[in-house]
Amino acid sequence: MRKNTIRQQHPKETPEGRKSIVKEINTLLPYLLQWLKQQSRTSVKGLLRRGQVWVNATPSTHFNTPLHPGDEVFICHDKAPVPFNHPQLKIVWEDEDLIVVNKKEGLLSVSDSPSQERTAWFLLSQHVKKTDPRNKIFILHRLDKGTSGLMMFARNRNIQEYLRSNWHETITRRSYVAVVEGTPEISEDTIITYLAENKQMKVYCTDPQHGKKAVSHYRVLKSNDVCSLIEFELETGRKNQIRAQMEYIGHPVAGDPKYGAQTDPAGRLMLHARRLFFRHPATGEQLCFETPVPKQFNELLK
Repeated sequence: MRKNTIRQQHPKETPEGRKSIVKEINTLLPYLLQWLKQQSRTSVKGLLRRGQVWVNATPSTHFNTPLHPGDEVFICHDKAPVPFNHPQLKIVWEDEDLIVVNKKEGLLSVSDSPSQERTAWFLLSQHVKKTDPRNKIFILHRLDKGTSGLMMFARNRNIQEYLRSNWHETITRRSYVAVVEGTPEISEDTIITYLAENKQMKVYCTDPQHGKKAVSHYRVLKSNDVCSLIEFELETGRKNQIRAQMEYIGHPVAGDPKYGAQTDPAGRLMLHARRLFFRHPATGEQLCFETPVPKQFNELLK
């Protein structure tokens, strides 16, 4: 897994309270990179994210803040990094555009109700506001409450709109692992179905005229007489796609009674978002995040 990019800098790297006067028109990040040549690009961007850079006595976290001759840029090293600690949510990547998290099962991604306190969206919203009360978090996709693993949020509206319009071109790999009941007859295959949702908010497989096409590629990693550990590569990302398709082929995800499961061996929905690979919408950099298969999953297949 990629490590969280928020790091506290060693005090010797930058003298406390450095000040510089701008001589030419510029924007903030290029100016800082030129000024702080002895520091890496990552550490300079970290100063911005943590609110340690001030322009004319006002904190600035925006990389493209305009600078004009005579402006004063000040780096304050008394401000410590803003920590984020929560038992059900871990930040694995954070920059000015995106936050990637590893969510534990049992935590909602976002809620449609007025009360959002028990959601990943709310927790991250509170986190970014510690740096600047104007900061916001924007939804890109969701994981079910019972599903664990990697998910991503945008930090500004433009990034959200870009990713929603270019999701399939930007996401280069998105894979899940699940423990399912029984063992599929074919160990590696592609499932193509058409999904719709009924009034009870359950997704089901139907015909092309009434549903949206859903494509999942799967392979059995290991199995025993009771269940199988399967990896899924999603070509489409429909709501409850894996859960509905596995019920359809007769091998529901363990711990998922809504979609036909008869067993609950771990007291949770045994579905985990394992990999998330994408091209950064602002920089074009290929970012690859991966989490281990949950311990509970492997224990069932010993």
